[in-house]
Amino acid sequence: MAITSGEAASTSDETAIEALVHAFFSAFTSGPDAAARLDDLRRIMLPGATVVRTCGLPIEVYDVESFIAPRLALLTSGEISEFEEWPEPGRTDVFGDIAHWWGAYGKRWRTNDEVHTGRGMKTMSFVRTDDGWRISSAVWDDER
Repeated sequence: MAITSGEAASTSDETAIEALVHAFFSAFTSGPDAAARLDDLRRIMLPGATVVRTCGLPIEVYDVESFIAPRLALLTSGEISEFEEWPEPGRTDVFGDIAHWWGAYGKRWRTNDEVHTGRGMKTMSFVRTDDGWRISSAVWDDER
């Protein structure tokens, strides 16, 4: 259930935020246009946004550029194929010009003709800008 100042705002804001969540996850798809999908992260994220990986490892904090670069290399290197990530149903909370999404996600990829899968949880924070909603931060943790 979202916390909003009005039902109309709730529907419109939640739809815009869901679109950003889906755009974020679909950026991590190998194949044609991988570079363009990753480049779109620069549009949907604030320039100063942070992305944090936990995953039972030492915490890694990325800015937008340091987050995109290794993923672009991996998705276009041929080292893996058929990589995709997708959001599972999540929860969106909106209050004024800030919002939050919390949800599970899945991923699948192929290396050396072997299919791998994974799951985890991700949280994203959003702010409303003059150009619409943008991602201000994302944090994820994979299942072990």
